[in-house]
Amino acid sequence: MHGLLPKTLCKSSLPSDEYDATVPCEARESRLWAAFETLGLLDRYEYIVASVGYEHIEQHVLDVCEGSWSKPMLEDLRSWMSDKMVSWMLLPYARGATSRMSRFPTPFQALIGMIAEHARTMLLGVGARFDFHMNKTLCDLRTKEIFDIIIDFPDSMGALQDLKDCLQRVDQRSALVQTLRKANQKRLLHPGADTKLILSQYVATIKCLRIIDPPGVLLFKVADPIRRYLRERPDTIRSIVANLVGDDDGGDSLVDENEPIQPLQQADVEEYSDPNWEPEPVDAGPDFRTNKPSDVISTLVSIYDSKDLFVKELQVLLAQRLLAITDDESDRVERERRNIEILKIRFGEAALQVCEVMLKDMTDSKRIDGHVQSRQASTVHPTIISKHFWPALEPSDIVMPGQFQKLQEQYSQEFNIFKPDKKLRWLPHLGKVHLELQLDDRVVEADVPPLEAAFIELFSEKTVWTVDELIKGVGSVDRSAALNALLTWVDRGILKEDTEGTFRLLEVAEEPSVGPSSLARPTAPSAPELPPMQSVQQQQAEQMKVYWKFIEGMLTNLGALPLDRIQTMLKYAPGYDRSIEQLAAFMEAAKREGLVIGRDGQWRLNS
Repeated sequence: MHGLLPKTLCKSSLPSDEYDATVPCEARESRLWAAFETLGLLDRYEYIVASVGYEHIEQHVLDVCEGSWSKPMLEDLRSWMSDKMVSWMLLPYARGATSRMSRFPTPFQALIGMIAEHARTMLLGVGARFDFHMNKTLCDLRTKEIFDIIIDFPDSMGALQDLKDCLQRVDQRSALVQTLRKANQKRLLHPGADTKLILSQYVATIKCLRIIDPPGVLLFKVADPIRRYLRERPDTIRSIVANLVGDDDGGDSLVDENEPIQPLQQADVEEYSDPNWEPEPVDAGPDFRTNKPSDVISTLVSIYDSKDLFVKELQVLLAQRLLAITDDESDRVERERRNIEILKIRFGEAALQVCEVMLKDMTDSKRIDGHVQSRQASTVHPTIISKHFWPALEPSDIVMPGQFQKLQEQYSQEFNIFKPDKKLRWLPHLGKVHLELQLDDRVVEADVPPLEAAFIELFSEKTVWTVDELIKGVGSVDRSAALNALLTWVDRGILKEDTEGTFRLLEVAEEPSVGPSSLARPTAPSAPELPPMQSVQQQQAEQMKVYWKFIEGMLTNLGALPLDRIQTMLKYAPGYDRSIEQLAAFMEAAKREGLVIGRDGQWRLNS
């Protein structure tokens, strides 16, 4: 008899969804199995009978469980096994014991207890294999779906619990790690994914894998590529810090609001005298260390070797937010103060002393401005900050012309009377200017950046200017920035570009014309909400340039050197405190500029 025919006959005996488990055994016993036994085919085709049972289980698991993650499915599957598959298994595997049974309303274990001892032993073995196959099929399914299960968290808690239970029965931990790592590499760790999205998925991965594997071995193996990729992204620190201070409007918060605020946790050193100490899991790698479960923020900060990078980025972000505060938003200073108080719990008071100075400067600035205004009223309301405690601001050579310069000089004189030991250095490219333009036929009010205010002030001297003349009149600015500032006034109908690079003041409004030139002109971009400020990476790059001469001298005198040798020798340079990762990033940047050549771990000058 060909193997296909017995398999088809076996499939025909499988229980259907309408199968009634309360019908007596004798009524269900098929002549098929009697014929098989008479012909001696049961022993010969036992593997076919088993394969039919396995395939039926697989199909049922896929039909019932695929895409269904909200509740655990394992108990329902075991109930189905007891109600449907056990009674089917009795026919081929415990035929001598079936006459003793009249009904099947009892659970699986009670049912087995009522069967003859020799049949019970046989059925337990088969049932264990079928139960194992059911667990393996469900585990394979959840492993294939694991990336989407993590995306759907916390609505996928049921699937995570199933996976945890199945992994205790089926050794599929390495397959789960490999599947998730491949899915992350394909669907997450690529330039098209936003950093905030990667961070959100990483946080969800942490929470999900802690449910599946509380000791953290799976998380340790899965998280390593994500952490390395995030470490290479320039905006990772800023995204984490922005989320910490509530400045992330691009999605869900990384921090659970119900999670208590606690100090950053450091990696624990194993204490073998601890009575609660437990050995590492058997599948833990050599670099794995069993740590107490830490909060999400501590895990994110541990992506980097030091929390100092986060503190510096926090200072930059706080400076931008404080300098963007307008007169009618004074309550935001108190909001930022509350944020800093919360962050002190995480990072410690010492780390945030600079932020305290910045907040104090904002309060003192209001007091100083109030004193100056009481002596001589002025339309200028500057924010006065301490030079040595605020992050480096991007430099600018703008010089405010006309009445703006006079107002600055008058304010400086009053300030020097009040603070004779201090001196104001104006940063005219920051802030906002409220203007009221009185033209022949209209009055226009506008809040604009200083550069646009400076340009329109020059038009009070004469009505026609070229771009080059305007740039010269305000100091030195980038030509594209100048054109964008002028196009803002063109869009408002204040200026008109007569010829390329020549602009005229419209004392009398003209009807808007629709032509090729107006259609082709790009819209001026809106002014940035936050003041331009050097990021932590930019500051570090500037500082590393100081040490280039040391590196150049090493490679000139000693030839090709490995990175660790360069790092060791640089430690003798005054003030050098960079990590080897920061040095590696600098050398890669120098390589892109053609200054050095890196090959086989050796660096040499590109002569």
